[in-house]
Amino acid sequence: MTERNDRTELVEHGQLFIGGEFTDPLGADVIEVVSPHTEQVIGRVPHACEGDVDRAVAAARRAFDEGPWPRMALDERIAVITRIKDAFAVRHEEFARLISAQNGTPYSASVMVQALAAMMAWDAAITVARSFPYEERRDGALGPLLVRREPVGVVAAVVPWNVPQFTAAAKLAPALLAGCTAVLKVSPETPLDAYLLAEIAAEAGLPEGVLSILPADREVSEYLVGHRGVDKISFTGSVAAGRRVMEVASRNLTRVTLELGGKSAAVILPDADPEAAVAGIVPFAWMINGQACVAQTRILVPRSRYDELAEAFAAAAGALRVGDPLDPATELGPLVARRQQQRSLDYIRLGQEEGAKILTGGSVPASQERGWYVEPTLFGSVDNSMRIAREEIFGPVICLIPYGDEAEAVRIADDSPYGLSGSVWTADTGHGIDIARRIRTGTFSVNTFSLDMLGPFGGYKDSGLGREFGPEGYGEFFEHKMIHLPAGYREA
Repeated sequence: MTERNDRTELVEHGQLFIGGEFTDPLGADVIEVVSPHTEQVIGRVPHACEGDVDRAVAAARRAFDEGPWPRMALDERIAVITRIKDAFAVRHEEFARLISAQNGTPYSASVMVQALAAMMAWDAAITVARSFPYEERRDGALGPLLVRREPVGVVAAVVPWNVPQFTAAAKLAPALLAGCTAVLKVSPETPLDAYLLAEIAAEAGLPEGVLSILPADREVSEYLVGHRGVDKISFTGSVAAGRRVMEVASRNLTRVTLELGGKSAAVILPDADPEAAVAGIVPFAWMINGQACVAQTRILVPRSRYDELAEAFAAAAGALRVGDPLDPATELGPLVARRQQQRSLDYIRLGQEEGAKILTGGSVPASQERGWYVEPTLFGSVDNSMRIAREEIFGPVICLIPYGDEAEAVRIADDSPYGLSGSVWTADTGHGIDIARRIRTGTFSVNTFSLDMLGPFGGYKDSGLGREFGPEGYGEFFEHKMIHLPAGYREA
């Protein structure tokens, strides 16, 4: 079971959570979790193998086909999920610390973004489940119809390292409430918090087989999503990985939801309050150290106010406090792995070669003797055709892009292979809503930045398929059945 963690303690687990029980792994491989701040090993867990996947899927299959969970009354499932949600509230600081230690999210943000947001996702799914139309009568062309929504079956949920519990909740909460069973595959960079979730799930009273949690790499992930015993895949990750998931799933015609990357635009209109725009955008441009798919990584500013806004954004970014993610004063921590640090540094070099100008940052911070840090970096004079403006960097590197008129701003915002998020900043909220309607992206905010878990979240274009959250996301975990009734039939 999980030991209580602080910044110095080594956390070790020797078992896997399969079918609701902690059990010995079939393989001998181990995942070593490395602190992105100290570059030291802070945890060890078993690396699940294909045989462990077989065991987990078999347990989920039995639990769905023969077990009580899909056959329980909705209120009974809600009671179990409510206990999971309540346990998150009690242990949210523990989740926040553990996730920060693994992926570098500043603890000051981790409490909300990593822990309480996950709790809210579990809670929002409960709200949606209570009012969802599971069965409805319709008048058909040939007679009355009964349309039912029935749980899709065994769900493979694959989550990334940047917001591991939030993305797990986005998948598990609706899947389990719908009556599905699930196998959660967690990233090798952030497996430790998954053991807290396993403890909570076991204590909440999930029946045998309903949930398994497996830490593993991409090869085991591919085996899971290609498994014949899986009915539905819910994946969050990169576009390249999403394409591979879809390719593998197509062999079995397995249903797929993909939440992928983004290169979202924050459009500042000429009438916007500059202080409000800078204060509202900066936290969500560099959120999770720039490692967020919804991050506002392209900031579009009118040429008429370019110098003023460039100076303001550069000052705000340069003032972000960089350091130990477990220090409550830290505003920007290290990237999750050395490869991510190098990726950001490579893009910084590329941006300079393309002709963009570094307004602040651009290197490894001198204040950090070790760790996978990159300074909060802002490029100015960026053209939207540059690679730094078109490709998802997934690091603390932001582009400031000038535009002429409003039509050009909308064109630039839309000129992206992605379409996940975005925002507009203006003195006229009604006009901002009009801009939001014109830009092709799955979520958009006016004079704010938000992800409301009672509404649908997902992307256009390369940003994914399907939706999470709200009734639309809940509906992804159901099959639709039409029952034809005889003409004139009326229920007694």
